[in-house]
Amino acid sequence: MKGRTVMMVLGSLWLAAGGNADLASLPMGGTRKVYVATASGRTVTPPSAPRLPMGTVFKGEAKFQAIIAKAERENWRSLPLAQRTIRVAREMVGTRYLNFTLEVDDKIESPVVNLTAMDCWTYYENALAIARMLRYQPGPYQPQDMLHMVEIERYRNGICTGSYLSRMHQLEEVFHDNQRRGFASNITARLPGAVRLRRDIREMTVQWKAYRYLRANPSLIGPMGRIEEQVSRLPVFHIPKAKVRAVEAYLQDGDICAITTTDQHAYTSHVGMIVRINGRAYFTHATSDRDKGRMVIIDRPITDYLNGSGTHAGIIICRPSDLPPSPLWQQNVADRDGKKKRSGS
Repeated sequence: MKGRTVMMVLGSLWLAAGGNADLASLPMGGTRKVYVATASGRTVTPPSAPRLPMGTVFKGEAKFQAIIAKAERENWRSLPLAQRTIRVAREMVGTRYLNFTLEVDDKIESPVVNLTAMDCWTYYENALAIARMLRYQPGPYQPQDMLHMVEIERYRNGICTGSYLSRMHQLEEVFHDNQRRGFASNITARLPGAVRLRRDIREMTVQWKAYRYLRANPSLIGPMGRIEEQVSRLPVFHIPKAKVRAVEAYLQDGDICAITTTDQHAYTSHVGMIVRINGRAYFTHATSDRDKGRMVIIDRPITDYLNGSGTHAGIIICRPSDLPPSPLWQQNVADRDGKKKRSGS
């Protein structure tokens, strides 16, 4: 997880209807018009303009194209998002673990993808991004298409402005923001045994020297502190680990599973996804544990994983949804029809 942080400045929340206006309006270092409206009322923001070279922000294009080719051969697009996500996630098993894959510049923030090495957070993001992309727009797919999917998930309101402040640095805000926009549902509070957590999130402002962008621009520390204060006030629920075995039956393929911690200054210490195997909810994640190979693995059932450490407190579950289809699908059909007419078929 250190691609984002030194310790895990993560978490999740249950979000009441209506969202949180304060977080929705937090500073992002700039503005950009949102113009891709959908019939369902949800809005998909357009991709940000490139700010850094493609070779800096996207690594592993061969892996990307191999996954896409397999997805097209096996028609993964026809599967529900949950199964699509796990199909992609399985293709990443064995990828090496690496910290700080998002820290690619001192000043300019940009969506970043690295399919050759990843941490726990980027593992779930990468799998979800490709899975969503398959339904969002028609191929052929390019790295820029995956970067767009990552931008929607990772940045406040789905917009990277080029400022470090536009990236969400705690999972509780990621889950909040995506649910507010209709792209996910934090189901934790609805599961049996859910209880509320309270934490004072101050990691990034206290340990600011550990963060490349904050070291390079200390003027961001104050605004980051205000973000942490608002994130600390969000209602966060988890399932204590003693109750997790009883809720395994409610968990689905592709559910984002954040591991809560006993540390009073953080919500979570790790994140991965659920994969159903033989009736149990297994935990798949990118692990830094040397005994497990420092790589992406499918681990034990989530209950057993939690019981393996005294610092694991429980879980938070966020269930992503598909994005509304891009208008490019209609354009793709029109192009095909035009070719048929021109050929006389």
